[in-house]
Amino acid sequence: MSGIRYPEDFKIQAVEQVTRQSHSLSSVAGRLRVSYKSLSDWVKQWQQTP
Repeated sequence: MSGIRYPEDFKIQAVEQVTRQSHSLSSVAGRLRVSYKSLSDWVKQWQQTP
C-alpha cells in the first residue's frame, strides 16, 4: 500500500472516464498512474452510492 491520498474530485473524474466515457480500467489507471485495484475500488464504491 503506497499511502497516497487522492482528492475526491480526482477520483470522480477517473471513475467517470470508466463509467461514462467507456474507457477500460487498465487504460485509465495507466494514464493517471494509479493502481488498477484502487481505480476498481473507486468504481465499485461509486456504483454502490445511491
